[in-house]
Amino acid sequence: MRSERVTVTLPAELVAEARDAVSRGSAASLSAYVAEAVQARQDRDRSLSALADLYGGPPPADELDAARRSLRPGTPVAVGAR
Repeated sequence: MRSERVTVTLPAELVAEARDAVSRGSAASLSAYVAEAVQARQDRDRSLSALADLYGGPPPADELDAARRSLRPGTPVAVGAR
């Protein structure tokens, strides 16, 4: 993939956390960390768009919130609950 240099302004706290992630080895560089974050956002946007196409509109906010809560680490998931 071709790379392009861009300039962005980010909150200092986000930059500090990203630099910490790089120093821990979670990303090869700050640029790689930001690229991975942008890619993750684009993937999420495409997934939500596909769901909207499949179901004739975006998922209801309460169902999205419930899904996000269930995907958080350490959150118990009820099996067979309806």
